[in-house]
Amino acid sequence: MSTNVLRTAEGWWVVLDDRAVPVDTKAITTAELITDRDAVQEAALSGDAGTPVAELVALSPVTTPCRVVAQMVNYRTHARDSGFTGDIPPAFFRKASGSVSGPRDAVVRPEHVRFLDYEIELGLVMGAPLPVGTVVEERDLPSYVAGLVITNDVSARDLQLTKTQFYESKSYPTFTPTGPHLALLEPEDFAHLLDLRLKLSVNGDLRQDRTLADMIVRPAQALTLLARFQTLDAGDLLLTGTPGGTALKAPPKPVEKIGALLPPAVKWKAFFKSQAKNPHYLHAGDVITATIATPDGRIDLGEQRTPVAGPRQDPK
Repeated sequence: MSTNVLRTAEGWWVVLDDRAVPVDTKAITTAELITDRDAVQEAALSGDAGTPVAELVALSPVTTPCRVVAQMVNYRTHARDSGFTGDIPPAFFRKASGSVSGPRDAVVRPEHVRFLDYEIELGLVMGAPLPVGTVVEERDLPSYVAGLVITNDVSARDLQLTKTQFYESKSYPTFTPTGPHLALLEPEDFAHLLDLRLKLSVNGDLRQDRTLADMIVRPAQALTLLARFQTLDAGDLLLTGTPGGTALKAPPKPVEKIGALLPPAVKWKAFFKSQAKNPHYLHAGDVITATIATPDGRIDLGEQRTPVAGPRQDPK
């Protein structure tokens, strides 16, 4: 069974139902904690009455700086929403680790961003170095992946589409809410990954709901493809794509064909004028709720609950 770990300003905790037991460790970073699994196990078996989880302020269980890498269009439902047909070549992009925030921190929309979108994603937390050239088979996953986290790949769609790059549009501070739990896996847990169900709601309205069975490139293959050019280390984070249900949808094919004939400035002006009528983009005051778990509770990454805030104002 997986072991859920929480991080606060005071240190690391093992979560046991509604209570948390402190881990007696000197680990500061996620990578250091992963190497001190004995301390985690001792906390889990200590019999300590613990502290109510509700009294703790959870931070991201993935400490930064670290590498944050993400997969693009990696669920069949998201591919359909995005207008893709046929085979989709695997693709990766980087996010700034400064975008990582806690599971209850507000997602802050920059002042120049109009169309803010959500993307629930399963995050793989590396437990060992992945050198360039590594080939990862399914049976090898426990050797490289230490655990799992909930992540939200928040996206500024107007920047992403008009600049045709992902790094800026997905890297603003608070654009990668992470946690609350780091689920440290046992080797036998990996057989249950495809049962994990990703669910995201905005103000109680369910927007995304799929299992990993909808995934196009699964974790072992993704790590193999990524290792063709990218080294990863313990504590690094790989976001594995989002299912369908995001606010952004591809326009109907006839509209897309007409748009392709227009000058870029005219095309984007028309597209975003239509998007302004879409009520699913995030606005200040919204609350995003995200969960990832197997139906039997064998793996349960907790609940991420993040409010959305408008642009920060400079103090007067």
